[in-house]
Amino acid sequence: MNRFLDGWRGDPRIWRRGIVLAALAAVLALVMLLHSHIPNRVGNLGSLTETFLPWLGLFIPLLLLLALVRKSATALIAVLLPVIVWLNLFGGLLTDKTGSGGDLTVATHNVNADNPDPSGTAQDVAASGAEVLALEELKASAVPVYERALAPTYRYHSVEGTVGLWSKYPLSDVRSVDIKLGWTRAMRATVATPEGPVAVYVAHMPSVRVKMDSGFTAQQRDESADALGEAIAAEQLPRVILLGDLNGTMNDRSLNAVTSQMRSTQGAAGSGFGFSWPASFPMARIDQIMVKGIDPVSSWTLPRTGSDHLPVAARVKVVTSS
Repeated sequence: MNRFLDGWRGDPRIWRRGIVLAALAAVLALVMLLHSHIPNRVGNLGSLTETFLPWLGLFIPLLLLLALVRKSATALIAVLLPVIVWLNLFGGLLTDKTGSGGDLTVATHNVNADNPDPSGTAQDVAASGAEVLALEELKASAVPVYERALAPTYRYHSVEGTVGLWSKYPLSDVRSVDIKLGWTRAMRATVATPEGPVAVYVAHMPSVRVKMDSGFTAQQRDESADALGEAIAAEQLPRVILLGDLNGTMNDRSLNAVTSQMRSTQGAAGSGFGFSWPASFPMARIDQIMVKGIDPVSSWTLPRTGSDHLPVAARVKVVTSS
């Protein structure tokens, strides 16, 4: 340590070296702080940045290491800027906010149309103990397999297009939700829980792609998100749960029509980021459980199945203090 400090003491160049590193640290801090101002006009660059926003923090230890190697006090101080911004944005997710109690467990899973083991996947998610379970990307030929596998656990179910809802409690007012695709990838049902009726929406937003020639292609996803947001805003029941694969994170501004009126169970009552995709190395939470008029109690990811997504689950309190 003394040898290390000797290399810094009495050297006025520690303030002149590392100007470029200091500038890079400032740029990183600004990108994270002003991410909502990055324009989407060119390749949806703003939404792409927001999808993987937490991972920008990986540049911080790299900049810190380079500042130490460069022996630059200026760069070291500048690195504090992205540290502060990152902690302000995501520090709350590092703490365990899991509570106890609750009166309803829900789960959602994009099962993947090419899932090699639909029966095993169904049994795995049923073992979560969820009273209400949503499945997305249901292939027509696999629906009977899921129905047979889930029948012992769930008495009630309904499938609309490529999404389905299984419940231990009666379902009513089941209908598809038009998210401007031309085919059905969203539905709505009233679940008669012991604590009262709850409107449950299941949705699978259109996929997004990152292409060299066109960037982050998400226009259809964005239009569908707006349509889903309108449907939820028009919901007559005061207690609403949204389950599904939104192909976007809570940071993505293009999902504001939905996220602005609902709470993420992971953000409110989870531990960690709760990344759900890809299952082999989760990098983003695009599978969401959101609530309105309901209190989140806990939220977590479930073990990997035959899908390329991880299932996610949450425990909520239907009867709120308000």
